[in-house]
Amino acid sequence: MDPRMDNGLNARDLDRRESGNLIGSDKVEGTAVYSLNNDKIGTIERVMIDKPSGKVAYAVLSFGGFLGIGDDHYPIPWAKLTYDESIGGYRTDLSKAELDEAPRHGSDDDFDWNDRERAMDIYTYYGVPPYWI
Repeated sequence: MDPRMDNGLNARDLDRRESGNLIGSDKVEGTAVYSLNNDKIGTIERVMIDKPSGKVAYAVLSFGGFLGIGDDHYPIPWAKLTYDESIGGYRTDLSKAELDEAPRHGSDDDFDWNDRERAMDIYTYYGVPPYWI
């Protein structure tokens, strides 16, 4: 069965949910992220949305580990990603080496998404203004 047919939706319904500049969050999750050199650096595990403003705060990128075990999770500001239709994924100017030094949390860690100091550290590391400004 086509996995896009879960929840009573067929592939055609989902294709309509991805049109123009809009995409459903379920289609973002699992999408590959590539460096500018076309190296796959990870996949988007989830998207974190600020409830009051509706702005996307982070794409949580996972990479490392094996078969999803031991993966680290990297909250990356949405502004660091650009969708590229030609590869069916997102591009970033980040390299794997830069991600090795980036703020992250492990699969077992409790990450406090509401800690503004930690959020500021993340946005400072990536050199982009925070979503709340």
